Amino acid sequence: MLKFLFMLIFMIPLCFFKKFYWTVQNFLFFLTFLFICLNFYSYFWMSISYSMGMDIISYGMILLSLWICSLMLMASESVYSSNNFYGLFSFIILILLLFLFLTFSMMSLFMFYLFFESSLIPTLFLILGWGYQPERLQAGVYLLFYTMLASLPMMLGIFFIYNSSNTLMFSMMSFKSDNLFFYLCMILAFLVKMPMFLFHLWLPKAHVEAPVAGSMILAGILLKLGGYGLLRIFPYMTLLGMKFNFIWISISLVGGFLVSLICLRQIDLKALIAYSSVAHMGIVLGGLMTLTSWGLCGSYSLMIAHGLCSSGLFCLANISYERLGSRSMLINKGLMNFMPSMTLWWFLLSSANMAAPPTLNLLGEISLLNSIVMWSWVSMISLSLLSFFSAAYTLYLYAYSQHGKLHSAMFSYAGGFNREYLLLFLHWFPLNLLILKSDLCMLWI
Repeated sequence: MLKFLFMLIFMIPLCFFKKFYWTVQNFLFFLTFLFICLNFYSYFWMSISYSMGMDIISYGMILLSLWICSLMLMASESVYSSNNFYGLFSFIILILLLFLFLTFSMMSLFMFYLFFESSLIPTLFLILGWGYQPERLQAGVYLLFYTMLASLPMMLGIFFIYNSSNTLMFSMMSFKSDNLFFYLCMILAFLVKMPMFLFHLWLPKAHVEAPVAGSMILAGILLKLGGYGLLRIFPYMTLLGMKFNFIWISISLVGGFLVSLICLRQIDLKALIAYSSVAHMGIVLGGLMTLTSWGLCGSYSLMIAHGLCSSGLFCLANISYERLGSRSMLINKGLMNFMPSMTLWWFLLSSANMAAPPTLNLLGEISLLNSIVMWSWVSMISLSLLSFFSAAYTLYLYAYSQHGKLHSAMFSYAGGFNREYLLLFLHWFPLNLLILKSDLCMLWI
């Protein structure tokens, strides 16, 4: 683990030289390839060094972080070409990757908490520094205060665990509690980060104001921090979970349905994709809270699938934005005539978003449906509504943006660049390839 950490740190000085901008991106791809070559598959903690190590959950999340951060640099070519502080931009992305790498590889609960919070700072700088509208200041404040306010009680919960069990190492803790206040302290931070319905208002704000790289990292990794944290701490709160989890499952499923209805009313491309993330995380949270093996494996699969799929959709929205100067669906319509070659990618990633085969999203959703229906058959009502409207808003996004009459301000035809096709292919290909090796996602319990 340490050798990967040192490789990341040694890359940082390269950021500030213009001729090395693409070298950093290529080096990140190389690092990802090395990480895949570990051929890692173990239920136990492996690659242990000092307080770092990884099991199968950490491995998947670190790999996703490396992949998305490499693609973020590829998607942000406009920052480089317009000379918009590209050195600082790539530096912030590398620092964010470093924090994410440390968050997912820490074996101590307190160190996990420390880096979990630290990842907020580079994200905030991305939104404030390279965002689009002046409202990005408000979005930054939302992001900061929602997450900080919910995270402080968690620190008290961690100190309580240390006081009771004298260790914070995941592999050594044998802590069980039936204290309701402790339960709320520990999970509230993760519910806000996911985000659960009712705590989700910071997310659409942050997404709409963030640059494409900010949206990609938010949708791809930072929402997954909440799910990862819950997967880590629920073994120590099983009794409380069995008693109180029904509250969160109910709110998540009903909230997912309500957010799907909100999606059908959006005319901003980015806002629609951001709200769809809240709906997907609702079903992930519902499955995870059932505490069944179907639910835990399904939530992990859907988190990885959603990270790739949602990030790809944000790239597509940005490609349209760069051509037309607007994210409004009143202007972004009839794109099949304007950019015919991009319509295929809109179709492929939209079908992944509605969990069509053979994507990993389908596998995740099937196992989550199994776990939630197994938990209570009454949940079938909200699940069926959620699944139906999930397909409805994705069809609305695809059909409204690609079909219909061209907007009168569009006079010409535009093609995509090779870089953009490669970027979209690298989102879509792993999403469909992982279904062939799904035991990595589904059989780790």
